Formats: sequence, C-alpha cells, structure tokens
Amino acid sequence: MSNKQDTETFPNARPVALPRVLVEPQVRAALLEDLGRAGDLTSDAIVPADLRSTLRLTARQAGVLAGLDVARLAFELIDPAIAVTPLLHDGARLVPGSVIATIDGPARSILTAERVALNFLGHLSGVASATAQIADSIRGQGVRLTCTRKTLPGLRALQKYAVRVGGGSNHRFGLDDAILIKDNHIALAGSLEAAVARARAAAGHMVQIEVEVDALDQLRAALDLGVGLVLLDNMDLPTLREAVRINAGRAVLEASGRVNAETAPAIAATGVDLIAVGWITHSAPVLDIGLDA
Repeated sequence: MSNKQDTETFPNARPVALPRVLVEPQVRAALLEDLGRAGDLTSDAIVPADLRSTLRLTARQAGVLAGLDVARLAFELIDPAIAVTPLLHDGARLVPGSVIATIDGPARSILTAERVALNFLGHLSGVASATAQIADSIRGQGVRLTCTRKTLPGLRALQKYAVRVGGGSNHRFGLDDAILIKDNHIALAGSLEAAVARARAAAGHMVQIEVEVDALDQLRAALDLGVGLVLLDNMDLPTLREAVRINAGRAVLEASGRVNAETAPAIAATGVDLIAVGWITHSAPVLDIGLDA
C-alpha cells in the first residue's frame, strides 16, 4: 500500500515528543490492567513460544496519526525483542489502508501487547483527527483552536499532545499554570472586582489571569479592570461580533460553546483570537487502526 499521503502533514505536525518518563506510567498501568493476575491466557495457550511473526499497523479509515511512540512503548515493555519499524510519523494524514508501522518479533508477545497499543493509538489518533477537522476549517483566518481541561483522567498530557499534532494549541494544562475566573469564583468572592483583585494579589508575575463571561456587560466590566484574556462562553454570532467591537483589541478574546467543523468558520469570522473546544479530548471518536498479518 502506498504511503504517499505521508508527504502531507499539518504545519505543526511534529511537536516535540513527550518524554518517556511522562508516558511510561500510563502505558505500564494499562498493560497491568490488561494482564491482570495471570497474564495472557489465550496467547500463552495457543501460540507457540518460539513462533515469530511480522504484522502491520494499518489505518482502516481516514484521519491523522498520533501516539505511535506510545503504541511502540506498549510492545517494547511487554517484550524488548519486539521491533517496531515506523513507516509514517505522528501528524501524517491517513487514508484507509495506510501502513503505519511493521511489528516484528515473538508472536505471543505481540498479541499480548496488541490491545493496549491499539487503544492508545486509536484514541490519540482520534483526538488528532477531530482537532484537524476543525483546524482545517479555520485555517487562514488568523484564529487558533485550543483544547481545554476537559480531558480523560490520567491522559491529559497525551491528549494535549495529540491536539498539537492535529493542528491545535493547548489551553492551560492544569489548575496550577494559569488563573481562569469563572462564575462560581465570582459568586463566592462577592463580585468580579473582588475576584480579580484577589487573583492579582496571589498570582506570580508569570501567571496569566483570564475571566469567563457570558454577557456583554460582564465583558465591559472585565475590560475596565484591565483583564488581558476573556473567555466568551456560549455567545451567539451577533454577540461575539459585538464583543470584538467592544474589546477593540484590548484583551485576547477566546470563544467557546457549540464548536465543530461546521460552526467554527463563522465563529472565527467574528474576529475572536482563540476558539476553545472541549469535546476534541473528552469525546473524540476513536480512529479505527488494526494490527494485520
């Protein structure tokens, strides 16, 4: 099968790979969960211990590849004798039949690692593919697509990496790297002014402060307080356009709510700077990738 589509990748299709020290705990945990207390009963019973095999990781639908290093680690942790030879790289656009890598080694070990490797590869490629659909739809409009903290527990670093592979950008990684003041914070502080004042008093000079608003009067109040980033939550298109006019370049504006590849171009056209999307991490469909002889 030709892999010519590997020549077409996204502008940031090769972000720096995640360090193994960040990835290995998740992969080990997944393997331990699958192996249970007795290992792979099926493969150990059926496949001869000395049998070697060469299989191929193959895309069964179109999308964007992400997580190949994670899949490779799953095979290597089960058996260092397994050799994974990549034919494509993260960020490659896949078509049905694209051969991603060859897997050579003890057949029993390959089958034992198969499901965990495919789980990571399919999920992360799904995140990258969902991101790419939206990123493609707004390319050239001067707006960036960002993910959120709505990630699956334990997979945040991997999912945010997949977003970058798909052409998106990352919002904050956690509660500790930026301040985002939401409605509940404001309610408990007593007012927006009090919330912003407390945030500024507590934040270090490197910490960004963003305020979430869902109405134009809240935007005006945030701008009057000198806030540099404002999240416009679930505003319709006319309201977004008015928000951009009111802002007049004073703050970075981030729109969120009801974003997909069909709605994103119109949101981008309002003049906002960023578009935030939560579902590309927590609900992205898995990309169908198989291990074939």
